[in-house]
Amino acid sequence: MTSMRERMLAGEPYIANEPEIIADLDRAAQLMERVNTTAATDPQGRLAALRELLGSLGEDTSIRPPFYCDYGWQIHIGPRCFVNFNALFLDVARITIGADVQIGPNVQLLTPTHPIEPGPRREKWEAAKPITIGDNAWLGGGAVVLAGVTVGANTVVGAGAVVTKDLPPNVVAVGNPARPVRTLEQPG
Repeated sequence: MTSMRERMLAGEPYIANEPEIIADLDRAAQLMERVNTTAATDPQGRLAALRELLGSLGEDTSIRPPFYCDYGWQIHIGPRCFVNFNALFLDVARITIGADVQIGPNVQLLTPTHPIEPGPRREKWEAAKPITIGDNAWLGGGAVVLAGVTVGANTVVGAGAVVTKDLPPNVVAVGNPARPVRTLEQPG
């Protein structure tokens, strides 16, 4: 029989009530507490906690606390990224962030999905779809990226935008739902 954790990792509907899932959530909560309460004078201590929490963290990447997530180990952040205050990354599915990405304050990356029908939702079924942020993208303050979305390389997502569908590379997208409003010139 497939465990609920195996179902979660496969992107299938699951209920987060198994001891293994609860232990993963508890582990992340303890590590987030370390990340979020480490003294400003101890950046190496914060970095160590982040490296323990996250699946991978690229060199010269900075994450300003507070930082919140579900599991942590499903989050992979490339080198030279900056994540500003109050980021919320719900990583029921994998979150992949490329190199040189800028993430503004209060940005939410939300991989979970819930049933539309009231019965399964009341029974606590959920699922998730991965999120991918391409190299050199910029997510403005308060942007929300929903489950299953890919933001292309070099793309700028305006402050407060809600990204419900994939965005191609090299565009500026704004609004709710976010829509490309401008194409960016290719470098070089």
